[in-house]
Amino acid sequence: MSVSSFRVDVPAGRVLFHQGDAPTSAFLLESGSIEVTTAQGAESRRLGVLGPGDLLGEMAVLDDSPRTATATALSDCVLMPIDRKQFAERLDSADPVVRALLLSQISRYRSALAQLSGQSEPASAPLQTPRSSDAALALDKIRLESHLREALDKGELEVRLQPILDIARNRIAGFEALTRWTHPERGPVSPAEFIALAEETSLIVPVGDYVLDQVCGALQQLHGSGDAEPLFVALNVSGRQLGDAALLDRFLATLRAHDLQPAQLKIEITESLVLDYAQVDGIIARCHAAGIKVALDDFGTGYSNLGHLHKLEFDTLKMDQGFVRQMHEPRCLAIVRAVVAMAHSLGCNIVAEGVETPAQLQALGELGCTYAQGYLIGKPLPLDEAVALSRAGNRE
Repeated sequence: MSVSSFRVDVPAGRVLFHQGDAPTSAFLLESGSIEVTTAQGAESRRLGVLGPGDLLGEMAVLDDSPRTATATALSDCVLMPIDRKQFAERLDSADPVVRALLLSQISRYRSALAQLSGQSEPASAPLQTPRSSDAALALDKIRLESHLREALDKGELEVRLQPILDIARNRIAGFEALTRWTHPERGPVSPAEFIALAEETSLIVPVGDYVLDQVCGALQQLHGSGDAEPLFVALNVSGRQLGDAALLDRFLATLRAHDLQPAQLKIEITESLVLDYAQVDGIIARCHAAGIKVALDDFGTGYSNLGHLHKLEFDTLKMDQGFVRQMHEPRCLAIVRAVVAMAHSLGCNIVAEGVETPAQLQALGELGCTYAQGYLIGKPLPLDEAVALSRAGNRE
Protein backbone atom coordinates (compact mmCIF):
# COMPACT_ATOMS: atom_id res chain seq x y z
CA MET A 1 0.00 0.00 0.00
CA SER A 2 1.47 3.35 -1.11
CA VAL A 3 0.67 6.30 1.15
CA SER A 4 1.26 10.05 0.65
CA SER A 5 -0.15 13.10 2.42
CA PHE A 6 -3.00 13.39 -0.05
CA ARG A 7 -3.67 9.93 -1.52
CA VAL A 8 -3.48 6.24 -0.69
CA ASP A 9 -2.90 3.64 -3.42
CA VAL A 10 -4.25 0.22 -2.41
CA PRO A 11 -3.62 -2.73 -4.75
CA ALA A 12 -6.31 -5.36 -5.34
CA GLY A 13 -6.54 -7.86 -2.49
CA ARG A 14 -4.89 -5.61 0.10
CA VAL A 15 -6.69 -4.88 3.40
CA LEU A 16 -7.05 -1.17 4.08
CA PHE A 17 -7.97 -1.71 7.74
CA HIS A 18 -9.17 -4.60 9.94
CA GLN A 19 -12.14 -4.87 12.24
CA GLY A 20 -11.01 -3.73 15.68
CA ASP A 21 -8.29 -1.38 14.40
CA ALA A 22 -8.04 2.07 15.94
CA PRO A 23 -9.43 4.82 13.69
CA THR A 24 -6.75 7.01 12.12
CA SER A 25 -8.63 8.68 9.29
CA ALA A 26 -11.57 8.25 6.99
CA PHE A 27 -11.23 7.96 3.23
CA LEU A 28 -12.93 9.23 0.10
CA LEU A 29 -12.76 6.52 -2.58
CA GLU A 30 -11.63 8.17 -5.82
CA SER A 31 -11.36 5.02 -7.97
CA GLY A 32 -11.71 1.26 -7.63
CA SER A 33 -13.96 -0.78 -5.34
CA ILE A 34 -13.74 -1.73 -1.67
CA GLU A 35 -15.50 -4.67 0.00
CA VAL A 36 -16.71 -4.08 3.57
CA THR A 37 -17.10 -7.17 5.76
CA THR A 38 -17.73 -7.93 9.41
CA ALA A 39 -16.81 -11.03 11.40
CA GLN A 40 -19.67 -13.15 12.78
CA GLY A 41 -17.96 -15.77 14.85
CA ALA A 42 -15.84 -17.81 12.51
CA GLU A 43 -17.68 -16.48 9.47
CA SER A 44 -17.30 -13.25 7.53
CA ARG A 45 -20.41 -11.37 6.36
CA ARG A 46 -20.30 -8.91 3.49
CA LEU A 47 -21.91 -5.57 4.36
CA GLY A 48 -21.48 -4.12 0.91
CA VAL A 49 -19.21 -2.85 -1.82
CA LEU A 50 -18.17 0.79 -2.09
CA GLY A 51 -17.24 2.58 -5.30
CA PRO A 52 -15.92 5.96 -6.47
CA GLY A 53 -17.37 8.88 -4.54
CA ASP A 54 -18.18 6.85 -1.40
CA LEU A 55 -16.87 7.64 2.06
CA LEU A 56 -15.17 4.85 3.99
CA GLY A 57 -14.32 4.55 7.67
CA GLU A 58 -16.03 7.77 8.72
CA MET A 59 -18.12 6.20 11.51
CA ALA A 60 -15.12 5.16 13.59
CA VAL A 61 -13.52 8.56 13.07
CA LEU A 62 -16.64 10.47 14.06
CA ASP A 63 -17.13 8.74 17.41
CA ASP A 64 -13.48 7.69 17.94
CA SER A 65 -14.28 4.00 18.24
CA PRO A 66 -12.51 0.89 16.94
CA ARG A 67 -13.28 -0.17 13.38
CA THR A 68 -16.41 -2.32 13.26
CA ALA A 69 -15.63 -3.82 9.85
CA THR A 70 -12.77 -4.84 7.59
CA ALA A 71 -12.15 -3.05 4.29
CA THR A 72 -10.48 -4.96 1.45
CA ALA A 73 -9.68 -3.70 -2.05
CA LEU A 74 -11.50 -5.69 -4.74
CA SER A 75 -9.51 -3.83 -7.41
CA ASP A 76 -6.66 -1.34 -7.47
CA CYS A 77 -7.93 1.68 -5.55
CA VAL A 78 -7.02 5.32 -5.05
CA LEU A 79 -8.31 6.91 -1.84
CA MET A 80 -8.05 10.40 -0.35
CA PRO A 81 -7.46 10.43 3.42
CA ILE A 82 -9.88 12.63 5.35
CA ASP A 83 -8.29 13.92 8.52
CA ARG A 84 -10.19 13.64 11.80
CA LYS A 85 -9.90 17.42 12.20
CA GLN A 86 -11.85 18.01 8.99
CA PHE A 87 -14.80 16.09 10.43
CA ALA A 88 -14.42 17.49 13.94
CA GLU A 89 -14.47 21.12 12.81
CA ARG A 90 -17.64 20.62 10.80
CA LEU A 91 -19.33 18.56 13.50
CA ASP A 92 -18.53 21.16 16.16
CA SER A 93 -19.93 23.97 14.01
CA ALA A 94 -23.02 22.04 12.89
CA ASP A 95 -26.53 22.88 13.98
CA PRO A 96 -27.08 21.17 17.36
CA VAL A 97 -30.13 19.30 16.08
CA VAL A 98 -28.30 18.04 13.01
CA ARG A 99 -25.37 17.01 15.18
CA ALA A 100 -27.66 15.14 17.59
CA LEU A 101 -29.38 13.32 14.71
CA LEU A 102 -26.06 12.30 13.23
CA LEU A 103 -24.71 10.94 16.51
CA SER A 104 -28.01 9.14 17.11
CA GLN A 105 -27.75 7.43 13.73
CA ILE A 106 -24.18 6.39 14.47
CA SER A 107 -25.32 4.86 17.75
CA ARG A 108 -28.16 2.95 16.04
CA TYR A 109 -25.82 1.74 13.32
CA ARG A 110 -23.39 0.32 15.85
CA SER A 111 -26.19 -1.27 17.86
CA ALA A 112 -27.65 -2.91 14.76
CA LEU A 113 -24.25 -4.14 13.67
CA ALA A 114 -23.56 -5.62 17.09
CA GLN A 115 -26.88 -7.51 17.03
CA LEU A 116 -26.50 -8.69 13.46
CA SER A 117 -27.48 -12.37 13.27
CA GLY A 118 -26.93 -15.04 10.69
CA GLN A 119 -30.38 -14.64 9.05
CA SER A 120 -30.49 -15.07 5.29
CA GLU A 121 -29.17 -12.13 3.35
CA PRO A 122 -27.78 -11.90 -0.19
CA ALA A 123 -24.00 -12.21 -0.04
CA SER A 124 -23.61 -9.26 -2.36
CA ALA A 125 -26.12 -6.94 -0.67
CA PRO A 126 -25.00 -3.37 -1.30
CA LEU A 127 -24.25 -1.07 1.56
CA GLN A 128 -27.25 1.21 1.93
CA THR A 129 -25.96 4.75 1.48
CA PRO A 130 -28.69 6.70 -0.31
CA ARG A 131 -27.40 9.72 -2.17
CA SER A 132 -29.10 13.12 -2.04
CA SER A 133 -28.20 16.51 -3.48
CA ASP A 134 -27.17 17.63 0.00
CA ALA A 135 -24.92 14.60 0.46
CA ALA A 136 -23.34 15.11 -2.96
CA LEU A 137 -22.71 18.77 -2.15
CA ALA A 138 -21.13 17.84 1.18
CA LEU A 139 -18.81 15.30 -0.47
CA ASP A 140 -17.83 17.83 -3.12
CA LYS A 141 -16.94 20.35 -0.42
CA ILE A 142 -14.85 17.77 1.43
CA ARG A 143 -13.03 16.89 -1.78
CA LEU A 144 -12.46 20.55 -2.66
CA GLU A 145 -11.21 21.31 0.85
CA SER A 146 -8.65 18.51 0.60
CA HIS A 147 -7.54 19.79 -2.79
CA LEU A 148 -7.24 23.30 -1.35
CA ARG A 149 -5.05 22.00 1.46
CA GLU A 150 -2.84 20.31 -1.12
CA ALA A 151 -2.67 23.45 -3.28
CA LEU A 152 -1.63 25.50 -0.26
CA ASP A 153 0.97 22.93 0.75
CA LYS A 154 2.45 22.94 -2.76
CA GLY A 155 2.34 26.73 -3.16
CA GLU A 156 -0.16 26.54 -6.02
CA LEU A 157 -2.33 29.44 -4.89
CA GLU A 158 -1.58 32.52 -6.99
CA VAL A 159 -1.49 35.94 -5.39
CA ARG A 160 -2.34 38.89 -7.61
CA LEU A 161 -2.08 42.58 -6.88
CA GLN A 162 -4.60 45.15 -8.11
CA PRO A 163 -3.09 48.64 -8.23
CA ILE A 164 -4.52 51.55 -6.25
CA LEU A 165 -3.96 55.03 -7.70
CA ASP A 166 -3.23 58.18 -5.72
CA ILE A 167 -5.51 60.41 -7.78
CA ALA A 168 -4.01 63.81 -6.97
CA ARG A 169 -0.43 62.66 -7.56
CA ASN A 170 -1.26 60.30 -10.45
CA ARG A 171 0.96 57.54 -9.05
CA ILE A 172 0.49 54.00 -7.84
CA ALA A 173 0.28 54.22 -4.06
CA GLY A 174 -0.31 50.56 -3.30
CA PHE A 175 -2.18 47.38 -4.12
CA GLU A 176 -4.95 45.15 -2.92
CA ALA A 177 -3.91 41.51 -2.57
CA LEU A 178 -6.24 39.00 -4.22
CA THR A 179 -5.91 35.22 -4.26
CA ARG A 180 -6.58 33.04 -7.30
CA TRP A 181 -6.69 29.26 -7.57
CA THR A 182 -6.65 27.16 -10.74
CA HIS A 183 -7.78 23.64 -9.92
CA PRO A 184 -6.02 20.95 -11.99
CA GLU A 185 -9.36 19.42 -13.00
CA ARG A 186 -12.01 22.11 -12.49
CA GLY A 187 -9.96 24.99 -13.80
CA PRO A 188 -10.26 28.42 -12.15
CA VAL A 189 -12.22 28.24 -8.89
CA SER A 190 -14.19 31.32 -7.91
CA PRO A 191 -12.53 33.17 -5.02
CA ALA A 192 -15.97 33.51 -3.46
CA GLU A 193 -16.18 29.70 -3.35
CA PHE A 194 -12.76 28.70 -2.10
CA ILE A 195 -12.31 31.63 0.29
CA ALA A 196 -15.71 30.87 1.81
CA LEU A 197 -14.64 27.23 2.09
CA ALA A 198 -11.41 28.25 3.80
CA GLU A 199 -13.34 30.48 6.21
CA GLU A 200 -15.48 27.52 7.27
CA THR A 201 -12.34 25.83 8.60
CA SER A 202 -9.01 26.87 10.02
CA LEU A 203 -7.59 26.95 6.48
CA ILE A 204 -8.22 30.69 6.21
CA VAL A 205 -5.40 31.32 8.70
CA PRO A 206 -2.57 29.66 6.68
CA VAL A 207 -4.07 31.03 3.45
CA GLY A 208 -3.90 34.56 4.87
CA ASP A 209 -0.32 34.04 6.06
CA TYR A 210 0.65 32.61 2.66
CA VAL A 211 -0.80 35.62 0.82
CA LEU A 212 0.98 38.11 3.07
CA ASP A 213 4.32 36.34 2.67
CA GLN A 214 3.98 36.35 -1.12
CA VAL A 215 3.01 40.02 -1.19
CA CYS A 216 5.80 41.07 1.15
CA GLY A 217 8.29 39.29 -1.06
CA ALA A 218 7.12 41.42 -3.98
CA LEU A 219 7.11 44.66 -2.01
CA GLN A 220 10.60 43.93 -0.76
CA GLN A 221 11.87 44.37 -4.30
CA LEU A 222 10.74 48.01 -4.15
CA HIS A 223 11.83 48.70 -0.59
CA GLY A 224 14.61 51.24 -0.35
CA SER A 225 13.90 52.68 -3.79
CA GLY A 226 14.04 56.19 -2.38
CA ASP A 227 10.31 56.89 -2.52
CA ALA A 228 9.20 59.23 0.28
CA GLU A 229 6.07 57.14 0.68
CA PRO A 230 6.66 53.40 0.26
CA LEU A 231 4.01 51.32 -1.44
CA PHE A 232 1.39 49.66 0.75
CA VAL A 233 -0.59 46.46 0.36
CA ALA A 234 -4.22 46.10 1.46
CA LEU A 235 -5.07 42.65 2.78
CA ASN A 236 -8.63 41.57 3.52
CA VAL A 237 -9.03 39.87 6.89
CA SER A 238 -11.94 37.49 7.57
CA GLY A 239 -13.96 37.17 10.75
CA ARG A 240 -12.21 33.92 11.59
CA GLN A 241 -8.81 35.58 11.26
CA LEU A 242 -9.91 38.45 13.49
CA GLY A 243 -10.57 35.92 16.22
CA ASP A 244 -6.96 34.70 16.08
CA ALA A 245 -5.09 36.42 18.93
CA ALA A 246 -1.72 35.74 17.25
CA LEU A 247 -2.73 37.24 13.88
CA LEU A 248 -1.15 40.66 14.34
CA ASP A 249 2.07 39.25 15.78
CA ARG A 250 2.49 36.97 12.76
CA PHE A 251 1.82 39.83 10.36
CA LEU A 252 4.42 42.03 12.08
CA ALA A 253 6.95 39.20 12.09
CA THR A 254 6.44 38.69 8.33
CA LEU A 255 6.89 42.41 7.66
CA ARG A 256 10.11 42.47 9.70
CA ALA A 257 11.41 39.38 7.91
CA HIS A 258 11.06 41.24 4.60
CA ASP A 259 12.48 44.52 5.97
CA LEU A 260 9.16 46.33 5.49
CA GLN A 261 7.50 48.96 7.65
CA PRO A 262 4.16 48.29 9.41
CA ALA A 263 2.69 51.27 7.55
CA GLN A 264 3.08 49.30 4.32
CA LEU A 265 0.32 46.94 5.41
CA LYS A 266 -3.35 47.93 5.47
CA ILE A 267 -5.84 45.52 6.97
CA GLU A 268 -9.27 45.58 5.34
CA ILE A 269 -12.31 44.58 7.38
CA THR A 270 -15.52 43.88 5.47
CA GLU A 271 -18.39 46.04 6.66
CA SER A 272 -20.56 43.05 7.61
CA LEU A 273 -18.00 42.07 10.29
CA VAL A 274 -17.98 45.34 12.21
CA LEU A 275 -21.20 44.57 14.05
CA ASP A 276 -18.95 43.09 16.74
CA TYR A 277 -17.81 46.52 17.87
CA ALA A 278 -15.76 45.36 20.86
CA GLN A 279 -13.69 42.90 18.81
CA VAL A 280 -13.09 45.24 15.89
CA ASP A 281 -12.32 48.19 18.17
CA GLY A 282 -9.69 46.07 19.91
CA ILE A 283 -8.16 45.04 16.58
CA ILE A 284 -8.01 48.66 15.38
CA ALA A 285 -6.36 49.80 18.61
CA ARG A 286 -3.70 47.08 18.38
CA CYS A 287 -3.07 47.83 14.70
CA HIS A 288 -2.67 51.55 15.36
CA ALA A 289 -0.28 50.85 18.22
CA ALA A 290 1.82 48.76 15.83
CA GLY A 291 1.66 51.34 13.02
CA ILE A 292 -0.74 49.42 10.77
CA LYS A 293 -3.66 51.18 9.07
CA VAL A 294 -7.17 49.70 8.98
CA ALA A 295 -9.75 50.12 6.21
CA LEU A 296 -13.50 49.56 6.19
CA ASP A 297 -14.18 47.57 3.02
CA ASP A 298 -17.36 47.61 0.90
CA PHE A 299 -18.79 50.72 2.54
CA GLY A 300 -22.36 51.15 1.41
CA THR A 301 -23.19 47.55 0.44
CA GLY A 302 -26.14 47.01 2.74
CA TYR A 303 -24.79 47.05 6.28
CA SER A 304 -24.03 50.76 6.33
CA ASN A 305 -24.44 52.29 9.73
CA LEU A 306 -22.86 55.59 10.68
CA GLY A 307 -22.28 54.04 14.07
CA HIS A 308 -19.37 52.18 12.44
CA LEU A 309 -17.69 55.50 11.77
CA HIS A 310 -18.72 57.06 15.05
CA LYS A 311 -17.45 54.21 17.24
CA LEU A 312 -14.59 52.76 15.20
CA GLU A 313 -11.55 54.79 14.12
CA PHE A 314 -10.95 53.49 10.62
CA ASP A 315 -8.18 55.12 8.61
CA THR A 316 -9.71 54.42 5.20
CA LEU A 317 -13.17 53.93 3.72
CA LYS A 318 -13.48 51.80 0.59
CA MET A 319 -16.56 53.00 -1.25
CA ASP A 320 -18.44 50.22 -3.03
CA GLN A 321 -18.20 50.16 -6.80
CA GLY A 322 -21.98 50.45 -7.13
CA PHE A 323 -21.74 54.16 -6.28
CA VAL A 324 -19.00 54.80 -8.84
CA ARG A 325 -20.92 53.09 -11.63
CA GLN A 326 -23.96 55.31 -11.05
CA MET A 327 -22.17 58.63 -10.62
CA HIS A 328 -23.76 59.85 -13.84
CA GLU A 329 -27.03 60.10 -11.91
CA PRO A 330 -27.28 63.38 -9.96
CA ARG A 331 -28.60 61.80 -6.76
CA CYS A 332 -25.87 59.18 -6.70
CA LEU A 333 -23.25 61.84 -7.41
CA ALA A 334 -24.58 63.80 -4.44
CA ILE A 335 -24.17 60.73 -2.22
CA VAL A 336 -20.59 60.22 -3.39
CA ARG A 337 -19.83 63.90 -2.70
CA ALA A 338 -21.29 63.58 0.80
CA VAL A 339 -19.36 60.35 1.55
CA VAL A 340 -16.07 61.91 0.44
CA ALA A 341 -16.69 65.02 2.53
CA MET A 342 -17.69 62.93 5.54
CA ALA A 343 -14.55 60.79 5.23
CA HIS A 344 -12.33 63.86 5.15
CA SER A 345 -14.13 65.35 8.15
CA LEU A 346 -13.41 62.15 10.09
CA GLY A 347 -9.76 62.21 9.12
CA CYS A 348 -10.13 59.20 6.77
CA ASN A 349 -8.92 58.83 3.23
CA ILE A 350 -11.24 57.16 0.76
CA VAL A 351 -10.79 54.56 -1.97
CA ALA A 352 -13.31 54.45 -4.82
CA GLU A 353 -13.66 50.90 -6.17
CA GLY A 354 -14.78 49.89 -9.65
CA VAL A 355 -13.35 52.86 -11.56
CA GLU A 356 -13.60 51.96 -15.23
CA THR A 357 -13.74 55.21 -17.24
CA PRO A 358 -11.66 58.42 -17.44
CA ALA A 359 -14.83 60.42 -16.71
CA GLN A 360 -15.34 58.58 -13.44
CA LEU A 361 -11.72 59.16 -12.45
CA GLN A 362 -11.92 62.85 -13.28
CA ALA A 363 -15.13 63.31 -11.30
CA LEU A 364 -13.67 61.52 -8.27
CA GLY A 365 -10.57 63.71 -8.43
CA GLU A 366 -12.70 66.85 -8.53
CA LEU A 367 -14.63 65.62 -5.49
CA GLY A 368 -11.41 65.14 -3.55
CA CYS A 369 -11.40 61.33 -3.46
CA THR A 370 -8.00 60.09 -2.31
CA TYR A 371 -7.55 56.80 -4.18
CA ALA A 372 -9.05 55.00 -7.17
CA GLN A 373 -9.12 51.26 -7.86
CA GLY A 374 -10.62 49.43 -10.82
CA TYR A 375 -9.96 48.17 -14.32
CA LEU A 376 -9.11 51.67 -15.58
CA ILE A 377 -6.24 51.77 -13.11
CA GLY A 378 -5.29 48.14 -13.62
CA LYS A 379 -6.55 44.58 -13.37
CA PRO A 380 -5.22 42.17 -10.73
CA LEU A 381 -1.66 41.40 -11.86
CA PRO A 382 0.84 38.63 -11.16
CA LEU A 383 3.39 39.74 -8.58
CA ASP A 384 6.24 40.35 -11.04
CA GLU A 385 4.03 42.44 -13.34
CA ALA A 386 2.79 44.51 -10.41
CA VAL A 387 6.37 45.22 -9.37
CA ALA A 388 7.27 46.23 -12.93
CA LEU A 389 4.22 48.52 -13.12
CA SER A 390 5.21 50.24 -9.90
CA ARG A 391 8.79 50.78 -11.02
CA ALA A 392 7.68 52.21 -14.36
CA GLY A 393 4.77 54.28 -13.13
CA ASN A 394 6.34 55.81 -10.02
CA ARG A 395 9.72 56.73 -11.44
CA GLU A 396 8.74 58.73 -14.48
